[in-house]
Amino acid sequence: MRLSAIINWAYGATTLLALASGATMLVASSAQDQERSAVAQRYKLDGASSKLDTEIYALSGLAREYALSGDPTHLAVYRRESASLDALESRMRKMRDVGATNAELEALKAALHWADALQEEQQAAIVARERGDKAEALQIVFGAEYERELDRVEALTERFRYQLDQRTEAEITAATSTARTWKAASEIVLGSTAFLFLGVLYFIFRRRVLQPVVRLSDVISRLAAQDYAAEPANYEHVDEIGDMAKALRVFRENGMERQRLEAERDVDRSMRDLLSRMTQRMQGCDTTHDLKGVIQRFVPQIASGFAGRLYLIDEPRGAMVQACSWLGPVHSRAEFSPLACWALRRGVVHRHAGEHIDVPCAHLDLGEADSVDTICLPLTAQRDTHGLLYLEPQRSAAGEQAEMPEIYLRMLAENVGLALANLRLRDALRSMAMLDPLTGLANRRQLDETLETQLAQAGRRRQPISCVMLDVDHFKRFNDDFGHDAGDAVLREVGITLKKSVREGSLAFRYGGEEFLLLMPGLGPTQGRARAEEIRCKIETIRVVHGGKEVGPITASLGLASSPAHCSMDKIVHAADAALLCAKKAGRNQVIVAEVQQVNQTAA
Repeated sequence: MRLSAIINWAYGATTLLALASGATMLVASSAQDQERSAVAQRYKLDGASSKLDTEIYALSGLAREYALSGDPTHLAVYRRESASLDALESRMRKMRDVGATNAELEALKAALHWADALQEEQQAAIVARERGDKAEALQIVFGAEYERELDRVEALTERFRYQLDQRTEAEITAATSTARTWKAASEIVLGSTAFLFLGVLYFIFRRRVLQPVVRLSDVISRLAAQDYAAEPANYEHVDEIGDMAKALRVFRENGMERQRLEAERDVDRSMRDLLSRMTQRMQGCDTTHDLKGVIQRFVPQIASGFAGRLYLIDEPRGAMVQACSWLGPVHSRAEFSPLACWALRRGVVHRHAGEHIDVPCAHLDLGEADSVDTICLPLTAQRDTHGLLYLEPQRSAAGEQAEMPEIYLRMLAENVGLALANLRLRDALRSMAMLDPLTGLANRRQLDETLETQLAQAGRRRQPISCVMLDVDHFKRFNDDFGHDAGDAVLREVGITLKKSVREGSLAFRYGGEEFLLLMPGLGPTQGRARAEEIRCKIETIRVVHGGKEVGPITASLGLASSPAHCSMDKIVHAADAALLCAKKAGRNQVIVAEVQQVNQTAA
């Protein structure tokens, strides 16, 4: 039942109770009418006298303000108020109409007479102020005579009120004594029935209105503070309370949905910020090692609750090899064939569990954990596959698996794939710039960088370092007799031999033309000479066939210089070059070790 229906029923019951007590009230009604009439008359006369006082003091105040300031605004207000006053006869007639007696009118007439006198003095003060005689104007409205007349008006008004109070008090007393008996009887009847009705009404309102309103008020306060855990009670009855509870439920659901959307937006903004910062850091990486550090730092934050591995493709071996890992993944092997992963086969994200059941990858060792939702993300860029990002969820203390939207997984894989592609492209360009394309050895540009590093390292460790300068004997003969292709083949085979003969392939360089240079850190003159002699012998065993004919024999002259035995480190290349020149003059196909005297002559 709606509240409006409850109110209508309460109104009907009140009407019936009033009719039940009407018999007793009719007897007392005439006396009560007299009492009310006397009271109303008294109020009217009181109001009229109060209005008179107000008008007198208002006009006096306006006249005084004008006399003091000369502000025409006060004068305009004074004249407007003065013009609105009725004439003496009109005011007396109004008092008579509302019930004033002749004796009361005589007192009021005297008060009005003196009020008119005050108004004349006010007019005189205004005229004086308009002439510019401020002193005279102030003397009139602030003089002792003016104050006495003002007090006289107030005394006559009080006399009128006193007479009025005496008369109306007598009338009210007479009317009250007449109606008191009958009124008491009617009140007893009406009060008894009203008490019974209010008891029933209180019970209804307490159960249907007060308790629900208090509960809903608490819910409203909590919802206003965005405490959406507060759930309004379910009031099924059809009334305003039920409508309010339904509206609060809708408001709560909307607030919870808005809160959920705001949380998702904050998470999305945070995730995209992390991805953006990770991308920026990966763009600044110069090596794969730097890239692995960035991935190990950021991926556990982006894929929170996921352990994982970064695999890079080892092209010579045709295998996916673990580059780094985080949070201890246990289900994927550290190395496997690309064909063992469905993500690499298909070129898309692969998940064998979760919402969509699929075939698990062969590189997984799941055992009884077949329900683990592992994620394989192929790292592709420019239609080439560069690696794999593997994630596996870690179970929380409650046994729940972590979740992550697939859109972030795709963004993560795309950014890492692009970073790997950029690094490989950069390495390829660097390799092209630093390697000799014919022999596969480092070129002269790479020599300048490597030589500085190796010499500084040898000096810091206080270790010897040897340098071998090698020249292919009579190389022009190969080009003249067999053509430049045969000469290139000879240089290529010599380069392969040199790369295999040094401890690190990056320490063999093509110095220019048919000349090569070898750095041998940690080797002194004796060891360096033995290694150089070994290389010379290997070159003698090279056999190159071109156009069906064997190109040969192939020999080389070698000059060796060691630091600090023969020279300072900054002179080692010049010393080896001088030793090579001696080897050529001495008949070629031999190793000549630099001497201190030769070094000094070369330096000079």
